[in-house]
Amino acid sequence: MSADPFDEIEQLLAAMFGPQMAADAVGALRASGVDPEQLARISGMGDLSRLTPAQLSGLQAQMQGLFAGAASGTVNWSMGQDLALRTARGDGDPVITAADAEQTSKALAVADLWLDAATDFMPAPGPREAWSRSQWVERTLPVWKDVCAPVADAATGALGDALQHQITRLADSEAASAQMGALGNVMRSMAGTAFGLQLGQAIGELGRQAVAATDVGLPLTREPGTALVPANVTAFAAELEADADQVRLFLAVREAAAARLYAHVPWLRSQLLAAVEAYARGIVIDVDAVEQAVAQVDPNDPEAIRRALESGMFAPQETGAQKEALEHLETLLALVEGWVEVVSARALAPHLPLAVALREMVRRRRIQGGPAEQVFARLIGMEFRPRRVHEAARLWERLGAELGDAERDAFWRHPDVVPTAAELANPDDFLTMRRAAQDMDAEMDADLASLLDGTLGYAAGAKDADAGGGAAREADEPGAAPEDESEQ
Repeated sequence: MSADPFDEIEQLLAAMFGPQMAADAVGALRASGVDPEQLARISGMGDLSRLTPAQLSGLQAQMQGLFAGAASGTVNWSMGQDLALRTARGDGDPVITAADAEQTSKALAVADLWLDAATDFMPAPGPREAWSRSQWVERTLPVWKDVCAPVADAATGALGDALQHQITRLADSEAASAQMGALGNVMRSMAGTAFGLQLGQAIGELGRQAVAATDVGLPLTREPGTALVPANVTAFAAELEADADQVRLFLAVREAAAARLYAHVPWLRSQLLAAVEAYARGIVIDVDAVEQAVAQVDPNDPEAIRRALESGMFAPQETGAQKEALEHLETLLALVEGWVEVVSARALAPHLPLAVALREMVRRRRIQGGPAEQVFARLIGMEFRPRRVHEAARLWERLGAELGDAERDAFWRHPDVVPTAAELANPDDFLTMRRAAQDMDAEMDADLASLLDGTLGYAAGAKDADAGGGAAREADEPGAAPEDESEQ
């Protein structure tokens, strides 16, 4: 047995999930204060294939005890939250002072006043708050669960089912089948723990850099309101070498604009979460590929098992339904970011000299890859960087210039009215295409009404008859010239 009991558990996790995930998990265990003596009782784990069914059952129970904490589902959210908080506090977490709270509240109040001239959406209800990094994690984690749980649960369940199916088929006896089945349960439990830790690490990293409640584009609070994270706002201003007061106002306007949108477009939040759930429903494991890969692995060779697991043979396969769900999610996020960018620019232009430069800096930060992308990429490779923000901003600018703020914002009134992915590809032609579609719909509605009335074709026939009758009457009128002089 290794001198350090934590080495045993790291070897087990590395064989199942690869060295990086094993290191993250063991790091969390060390930081959480788990008694190493508990781990010391788990011996002989290096070669899993040699464990008896009783040893595997005991191992499973011990591992579930060590990694207990998931209130429901397959993901260990308790350990994830602990790791998120420790990560967010890693660079320090200044306490919110009275001065911080007052500066933030004033900035958000000014933001609401400036936005009144740029959109007809009213200010979002709820408080205007200053959050520490820990508070950002605690206040947003419930929504992160809503967003990530469908993906994590589906991926973990699919992986566990595929593994259990394959290792059961490899068993050459009833005893071996029970042994391998127990191992499958251990791996399923480990997968849930790994997802929880991975998610917690990513959310904690977000907590160190997120400047507001809606910084990642998603509505990360269940209740309406606006919030800034003063420590991160100060760090952001220092990074840009810009005036802290102007940066605070700039970020406050963006936060207040996003909060207005989510507060007054009730279907938007549900559509975003539905897109994530649709992606999760499409998660599948290519069982045939797993079977072929496992057939080439010697179950008695832990190193071979580790190499196979690291090769990605259990990676989810992207399906057509998933691509469609991701496109819908990406389109909505691009429309949200584009609208926030345009409305914020309108609101800031008369008041903030640095607004244009700050807008460009935020754009560059987004192009390089934002914090939200890190979270989903670290889960299962789910990336949804809104690539068409530039097109979305151009579209909202044109709508505002040609139709006015009220008509521009009216495109948010229903999910069937909001611009589609195809329309975002041609923002300059949006109004022309929409008007042509409306004219076509109106013509079809008129034809349908005529058909139901039994008058379809009557108007055209009557028009032709009137034209013919008019010509005849014109020929009979006194003084009308004959058509053929030979008839005179």
